[in-house]
Amino acid sequence: MPWVLKIVHAADLHIDSPLRGLDRYEGAPAARLRGATRRALENLVTLCIEERADVLLLAGDVFDGTWKDYSTGLFFASEMARLREAKVPVVIVRGNHDAASSVVKALRLPENVHELSSRKAETYELRDAGIAVHGQSFSQRVTTEDLAARYPDRVPGLFNIGLLHTSIDGREGHEPYAPTSIETMRSKGYDYWALGHVHAREIVSSDPYIVYPGNLQGRHARETGPKGASVLTVEGNVVERVEHRALDVVRWEIVTVDAGPAADALEVVDLVRSALETRAAEADGRVLAARVVVEGSTRANGAIRRDVDRFTSELRAAATDGLGEAAWLEKVVVRTRATVDLERLRDEASAVGHLARRLASIKDDPKELADLATVLAELDRKLPAELREGDGAIRLGDPATVRAMLDDVEQILLPRLLEGGEA
Repeated sequence: MPWVLKIVHAADLHIDSPLRGLDRYEGAPAARLRGATRRALENLVTLCIEERADVLLLAGDVFDGTWKDYSTGLFFASEMARLREAKVPVVIVRGNHDAASSVVKALRLPENVHELSSRKAETYELRDAGIAVHGQSFSQRVTTEDLAARYPDRVPGLFNIGLLHTSIDGREGHEPYAPTSIETMRSKGYDYWALGHVHAREIVSSDPYIVYPGNLQGRHARETGPKGASVLTVEGNVVERVEHRALDVVRWEIVTVDAGPAADALEVVDLVRSALETRAAEADGRVLAARVVVEGSTRANGAIRRDVDRFTSELRAAATDGLGEAAWLEKVVVRTRATVDLERLRDEASAVGHLARRLASIKDDPKELADLATVLAELDRKLPAELREGDGAIRLGDPATVRAMLDDVEQILLPRLLEGGEA
């Protein structure tokens, strides 16, 4: 019977990564969110023990830069000690966030943990399991050379793994650290490439398997869906299965709701509540951190847009009433539109038609948008710092922001002018 291996591959743990601005969010389960990366690591270690893993591979960014105190490192060391007791070896490379130059505090790790050198590529053999792991840690945060090109030759007779923190072919949205290509990796003749750095799970290739497991725990609304690690089943040095295992404790989701069927704002609230209940059930006991996007052409548009803060509060209250601590609304984005036919309105000779044409012409003219943004830039500089920073920052000097504001004027003002305040 062929020798069967179980290998667990994770990356981008970012233990104790700060969730900036969290205290500004009303009703945020701050303690659960701040502790999410630690709880996810505990889940990872439990998975390795339950699977009787032959090795745990950590492909960089275990930490999120230098620690504020030693508790971060001590927590990691204690979890690695759990794996030592279960006789699970761990092989690590450092990435851009935990490069040797970034995390300078010394930490003694249990003897079951082996960190690959940052000075040169090396091979670490687990002879009892029949595994050879090749890799190199980042010595500096900004590492722009192709590390994979210098990885050692495969070891005959063993299951060969390349462990690498990298941006393959310049993955969009990620810094091009340790850039390499699929061709370079294939040329090494390894059986599996365990990658890190890209936070979205992706099987880049199955010949050989080249895998990003994604990060272990989503940290904001751009890191949505199940997060966790990959579990490889290897038989006779051939990868039989690569399975994703969800290990996150907070599930970030974009919840988009079509308000089209609603006659008023209260019906929209009911639609959102129903959508949140469905997503919370799919989160399987995790906290659902939701960014709610309400869109569509609806008769409720005017009521929603006339007091967005009140509408947002009603949605938060509905989420709390229906789901308690199982769901939290990180943000509400309103993209509803009036049922008024703006194209037809712009053809009318009336005063409202003239206003509609003028608003459209400004929105479609880059020079006019830029001029208006310049006028508003002075006001932008007078805004409080908390309104000019972070994900929801107001940027009045940005033409794109001005265009969005004009969209709001169209959707609020024009229907009210036409329908006596009812839209």
